[in-house]
This record gives sequence, C-alpha cells and structure tokens, in this order.
Amino acid sequence: MMQARVWWLVWAGVLGALALVVLGICVGSAGLENLIGPLLNPAQDPAQTAMAQQIVWQIRLPRTLGAWAAGALLGLAGAVAQGLFRNPLADPYLLGSASGASLGVALALAALGGGAGMLGGNMMNGGVAVSVFSSSLWVRVGLTGAAFLGAVLAVMLTLVLSRGVGHTLRLLLAGVVVGVVLGAMTHLVLLFSPESLQAMQAFMLGSTAFVGWTSCVLMASVWAVCVLASWLLARVLDGLSLGDATAISLGLPVAPMRAALVAVLALATGTAVAQTGLIAFVGLAAPHLVRSVVKTTHAHLMLLSSLMGGVLLMAADTLARWLIAPQELPVGMLTAVLGGGYLLWLMHRSSNLAGGRAA
Repeated sequence: MMQARVWWLVWAGVLGALALVVLGICVGSAGLENLIGPLLNPAQDPAQTAMAQQIVWQIRLPRTLGAWAAGALLGLAGAVAQGLFRNPLADPYLLGSASGASLGVALALAALGGGAGMLGGNMMNGGVAVSVFSSSLWVRVGLTGAAFLGAVLAVMLTLVLSRGVGHTLRLLLAGVVVGVVLGAMTHLVLLFSPESLQAMQAFMLGSTAFVGWTSCVLMASVWAVCVLASWLLARVLDGLSLGDATAISLGLPVAPMRAALVAVLALATGTAVAQTGLIAFVGLAAPHLVRSVVKTTHAHLMLLSSLMGGVLLMAADTLARWLIAPQELPVGMLTAVLGGGYLLWLMHRSSNLAGGRAA
C-alpha cells in the first residue's frame, strides 16, 4: 500500500510538472497567451511562429525548467536538513548558506560599482522581469560565482565553529550564529554601497527571470549528483531518526556519512541560491507536503520532496508572472506568503487535533 502511494505521488509530480511546463510557456508579461498554436501550425503565420519560437526557447522554457530545477534542489535540501537535524522545522538555509550567498553578492556588487548599469528595468515595472544579472554574461557569471562561493564558505565556517559534524545541536547553533553575523555584514556592505540596494533587492526577493539554458544544465547536473548521493546516504538518516546511539549500534559510519549529508545540503542549496536568489519556504514546505500524503523512508522522502519542490516553485513562478500582469511579483515573496500561510494552517490543524484527542 505504501509503495503504491509512493509511485502514485511520483507520477503525480511528473504529470504536474509537465502540465506546468505547458502553462509556463503560455504565461508572460501579457498574461495568459496561446503560443502553443503558432508552434504547432508554423505554416499558418510564419512571422508569428518565428516570434513564438524565440520567446519560448530563449525565455520562457529555460525559465520554467530552471524554476523546477531550483525548486527540486531546495526540496531535496530541505528533506536532508530535516532528517539530519531531526527537526521538521529545519530548512536548507540553516547552516548559513543564504547569508553567505547574500554577502558574496553584496561584496561583488560593491566591487562592480553597485547596481549601476546592471539593471535593465524594474522587476515590478512593465512586466519586464529583470535580474541583477541582466547586463552582461561576465557580470552574471561573477555574481553567480560570488553567491555560490559565499554559500560554500559560510557552511565551511559553520563546520569550523561547530568542530565538525559530530554534534548536531552544536552544528545547528553554529549555523544560526554564522547566519546572523554574515547577515549583519551584508547590511554593513550595503550601508557603505547604497547604490547596490536595488540590485541586491532582486537577489533577496528571489527571481527565476535570469535563468537561461546554462543555468538549467548546471542545476540539473547538480540535482542528479545530489539525488544519487542522498539516495546512497538515506540509511544513515533512517538510523539517525532513532538516535545517534541506535545508528552507531546498527554499524553505520555516522560521522563520515553525516559530513557527506552536509556536503549534499550545501551543494544543493548553494547552487539553487546562486542561480535564483533567496526563495523562502520551498525547502521547508515540500517535505511536509510529502509527509502529509505518505509515510515512507528517507530514500523515498528525499526523492519525493525534490519532485514536490520543483512543482511548487514552477507553480509559484507561473503565478507570480500572471497575478498582476503586465507587472510581475518576485517569486520569493510569493513563496514566503503562501508557504507561511500553509505552515500556519498546519499548526492550527495540529493544535485542533491535539485538543480533540485531549478532550
């Protein structure tokens, strides 16, 4: 029965993703528009078909697939974090990766002279969703690399402060401290470089507008590596859910496998953040949604959470483009509102169930 539910959820995730790809192709600055027709009937209007092909292949399709890849990485990282810390409220940013990425981008923007010339428009203006990476390929590569490097260095600093991965609580506290300190340093950099604020805002609010085919291939490749690694490491998460002593008694090499899980968490989170900025609640909500449907081992939970995260971010990105078209909402803002609302509802339902059992 459980196995059937797992496969049902896998196929639901795949079909949902395919449906959202088609929907994402048809949603742009003008709202919902039919671009499928010109693509399927090129002889009817060659000029319109050529324009539709350019819009779909160069803008909307890579953006939609990139949203799935980023969401899949965050969903996978969220499941790893919650299993590693044995805490359902753990999210991918717990080890300071988000603050490190923000600091890296802030420093890069300050070094490049702030946001001047980097913004081709305003994200909320005229439906043109523009990122901090819009001016040139080199600027984009530099800022993406700075975000990834900052995320990785933040995780490494967390590991140094916690003296390794042997003590979960110490690792968690070190991640919180690193996040707070690096966040303060980011604000300090922006205080001395106020011209960077507008460009930094696009990163902080999260956006898939600047995702191209290169970003899609990169995130998909990292996702494949992380899924394989997490599948191989799933047994240690199952053992850790019973406690460290039980995991050790089962013969699991807890310390090296925990270090490998931290590496998976850092790689998945850093890659997603570097490409799309800070997108909240996807990594936290995806495992909860999976658990509400099926109770399973971590091997299946991480795969299903990854698929769920991809579908969630694709849906949020499409909704962000459509809601107030021709203007566009930052997708990170939308996921924060929807994810926060979902978790509040979950807390309310849990308290009502607990009160009913007590009565």
